Amino acid sequence: MAKNRNKKKRNGAKAMDISENAASELPQAMDMSESGAPKPASGAVNRKMKGRPMKRSKNVRKMKSVAKAIAQNEKVVEKVLKNESKSVRTQSAKLLYE
Repeated sequence: MAKNRNKKKRNGAKAMDISENAASELPQAMDMSESGAPKPASGAVNRKMKGRPMKRSKNVRKMKSVAKAIAQNEKVVEKVLKNESKSVRTQSAKLLYE
């Protein structure tokens, strides 16, 4: 069992056919439509796990830590935006009195 763990399964994998390039040579209109799905604020929402499945306790700890990291990141972003708006207000106030 251990010997077969690292072997890749290649069930008849074929090379990609690149013989038909005529369709890509023609000019094509650019797609300007907006997708309806909103973009996630962070990449942590759609994570793919590699390796064997985790035990429940480890999974719970990991999910809590990911949620905590996301919350902390959002707090930092809010704090930065607050500081930027504060600096803009002070600069505009200084310009009024000059």
